[in-house]
Amino acid sequence: MKHIIFTYIILVGSLASRAMAQEVVPITKLEVIAKVMTNNTAIKISEETYNVAKADYRQTNAIFLPSITASHTGIATTNPLMAFGSKLNQELLTPNDFNPALLNDPSQIQNFATKIEVQQPLINIDGVYQRKAARSKMEAMSFQNKRTTEYLEFEAEKAYMQLQLAHKGVDVIEKALQVAFENKRLANNQYEQGYIQRSDVLNVEVRVTEIQNQLQTAESNVLNASNYLSYLMNEDDSKVYIPVDTLATNVLNTFATNVPESRSDIMAMQLVSKAYEAVNKSDRMAFLPRLNAFGSYELYDNEVFQANANGYLFGAQLSWDIFQGSKRFGKAQKSKAEYEKSKLEYQQYVSKSNLELNKAKRMFVDAQNKLILTTLAMQQSAEALRIRTNRFKEGLEKTTDLLLVETQYAQKQLEYYQTIFEYNFAQAYVTFLTEE
Repeated sequence: MKHIIFTYIILVGSLASRAMAQEVVPITKLEVIAKVMTNNTAIKISEETYNVAKADYRQTNAIFLPSITASHTGIATTNPLMAFGSKLNQELLTPNDFNPALLNDPSQIQNFATKIEVQQPLINIDGVYQRKAARSKMEAMSFQNKRTTEYLEFEAEKAYMQLQLAHKGVDVIEKALQVAFENKRLANNQYEQGYIQRSDVLNVEVRVTEIQNQLQTAESNVLNASNYLSYLMNEDDSKVYIPVDTLATNVLNTFATNVPESRSDIMAMQLVSKAYEAVNKSDRMAFLPRLNAFGSYELYDNEVFQANANGYLFGAQLSWDIFQGSKRFGKAQKSKAEYEKSKLEYQQYVSKSNLELNKAKRMFVDAQNKLILTTLAMQQSAEALRIRTNRFKEGLEKTTDLLLVETQYAQKQLEYYQTIFEYNFAQAYVTFLTEE
């Protein structure tokens, strides 16, 4: 009897020390989901990916808006042409400057020019389709960001269910350990009275040791589940979370027959294909000419940051790259192939998504049927354990038979809670696959 008490004190002290090493925090599923939506790194990365696509789209405003540059340049030269042109721009020419000797061998001339240039695109059809492609990509990233958020919400719900299951495992094994200690006490009493042999007592002690090992594994599962929740919520992993919500079957939802085309990731695939189509049209429109306007306003002087002379220039340019060594032909063929590939990838993705949905539905039905059987099995094993325990107390049952029924009852409890997890997970997964 003293040996039993001593072993139990050691076990309780071990569990208490492990609990004190980390902060124990009760948490609800809604709290987990809210923290994941706010702090999760993957969601933040997805948002920045969308911001990158948005910035790329804003760059395409250049096909409509003007480009304006300003510069101030200073030179000193004795080059005949540059010297004459500089004095001409500065409006400083005199009849003496036409002296052939001065024209051929001028003195050093300083010229400071302030120039403001404006370039305005007028007709760039290929640029219009490039803008459409960038817009489609941006919208695709928006839907992809939404799908990432939906997936992390589903993953948070799954992680919380795993935490619930891990704690249920600890509860079941702790109760089994209490029963094992009680059986050990009964076995020692019966051994002292000569009703059973020493080998029967040893079998009970082996069972106690097995349960203690299982309890350590179950507690490690709780820590693993807590660490994963901390990772999803982007928090310190020194906490041990306790689920406030109980592990129970969720209310059955009605499921869609097929994967909806309005699901965010499928919409993203559609927009990606649309972007490839726009890129291909842009490459084909590159064969057409471009029309751009330009203009400049210039200020000249022989002293820095002065402007005693000025002038302006404006005009328009129609340019046409007729042939670039077949480079544009190959580029158009490549974008055409990428567009066709994207359409096939979209079809494949939708088909695979429907395959996953059908598989998830079957998984849910299997879990539903399994839940009925495991509930019945747990009830039967509980009754069998009650009967065997009473008979063992009266000396009418073998120790091995009692240990067998006790082990079976613990297993059926674990199977029952595992089935509840599978049922809830399958339902959540089907909902995730059919979410519009």
